[in-house]
Amino acid sequence: MLQVQGVTITTPKLLSGLFILYIVYAVAAKLSYNAKLRKLGARAPIRRTWLPFELDLAYGVVKAALDDRIYEFWVHTLTTYGRNGYYTIETGIGERVIMTADPENIKAILATQFKDYGKGESFHKDFQDFLGDGIFNVDGQLWHNSRQLIRPQFVKDRLSDIEIFEEHAQKLMVKLGQGEVDMMDMFFRFTLDAATHFLLGSDIGSLDHPQTAFAGAFGRVQHIQGLIARLGPLNKFVPRKRMGFYSSLKVLDDFVDMYIEKALALSPRELEEKSKHDSGYTFLHAIAGYTRDRKVLRDQLVSILLAGRDTTACTLTWAIYELSRQPDIIAKLRQEIIQQVGLERQPTYQDLKDMKYLSHILNETLRLYPVVPYNVRIALQDTTLPVGGGPDGTQPIAVLKGTPIGYSTLLMQRRHDIYPPPGTGFPAVDEFCPERWEDWTPKAWTYVPFNGGPRICIGQQFALTEMGYTLVRLFQRFETVENRMGGQLAGMHSDIVLQPSNVVKVQFK
Repeated sequence: MLQVQGVTITTPKLLSGLFILYIVYAVAAKLSYNAKLRKLGARAPIRRTWLPFELDLAYGVVKAALDDRIYEFWVHTLTTYGRNGYYTIETGIGERVIMTADPENIKAILATQFKDYGKGESFHKDFQDFLGDGIFNVDGQLWHNSRQLIRPQFVKDRLSDIEIFEEHAQKLMVKLGQGEVDMMDMFFRFTLDAATHFLLGSDIGSLDHPQTAFAGAFGRVQHIQGLIARLGPLNKFVPRKRMGFYSSLKVLDDFVDMYIEKALALSPRELEEKSKHDSGYTFLHAIAGYTRDRKVLRDQLVSILLAGRDTTACTLTWAIYELSRQPDIIAKLRQEIIQQVGLERQPTYQDLKDMKYLSHILNETLRLYPVVPYNVRIALQDTTLPVGGGPDGTQPIAVLKGTPIGYSTLLMQRRHDIYPPPGTGFPAVDEFCPERWEDWTPKAWTYVPFNGGPRICIGQQFALTEMGYTLVRLFQRFETVENRMGGQLAGMHSDIVLQPSNVVKVQFK
């Protein structure tokens, strides 16, 4: 009970007054927010929530992630609430979020309105422990500096890269010749060895010793980080310590620090001497020649290690999964290999570039299974998205500064309406068919497995070379690969990259 100038205010009255003030404030804030939006453009269709704090939506997102049904969640949400085939809606957990799988909107985010969108402060904060100020976690000048630092290592075809691929491909083939295998496990080990060899100068040896502490810690950090990213403002409730996030990060950091110490032990003159000799000159040596800052070195190494290991391993796994279900594709690929390279000689860069059917297989794999299936950008200033707003979906969507935009290349690249209709003889969109690439080119911005615009993947050619080289070597050695999954489909699981949710069991013959 409270007395103010002789007036007695009871606790119920005080609570009622505060509640009314809160309602007035909330209504006023919403009216002001909507007025700002109207000045910029239209609204997209809204996927409304019915429980306080959007708990029903949060539950749906978490359940879909745990059940490996994020793709189905996106398809249902955008087709149920979207308008006239624009595949764009707005919703949110604690904040307005726009979801899109429209080529025009993705083009705007990545290219034509590049300066309007970036990783933003919230993304940077959520990924700070893992990626720090690495290239995938910063905007503006920091991003530009990172790209300038890293780019020179990926713009030339180095003989040493081929030798790295060859060394680890030979080890991989020995393992694959021993009977039934878990293909994703094998490729994760193979690409981890190749990536650490390329980046750091010596591999971790996971093909020979699969249960390395580093590999387990790296996977655990990504799994928890994926959950953090999906929950938005509610991610503060993720029990990071109890789930082993920080202990796994320490394993990762200790491993990388060991190599940083070795690189920094070299003088600038010794680093310059190494650069003149391709052999033994690594990514770490290259960036250590530009900076001696341990944090910069650590953040860039972890970022490129993430990109170099996981994306390549998952794409190769999807390729073998599809090939194991269609032996006729393997026979056609093997015929091209025999004609171009033979069954013994190492393929060269030029061989790989000249093999059209090999290229079609990789393109088709990346169409059906883009490595980063869901991504996010934050509006860095008040702006718009080109389409999806208004009653018919044709108007620009108003986007206020700080608004997250989630976009899905996985959904977009599987949209039936952006391909030739079935009556034309074009293969079904969800069918794995490399032949479709023989006389068809995707429309601009409907196929972006490596992103696009200024942030297009620096290591795209390096990854395609590694994957092409690996497939050629495998099918020089083996005549076919049999699917041993008993009719079970691979399923789709996504923490950061897209990988099968079920074990891909195969046997090479």
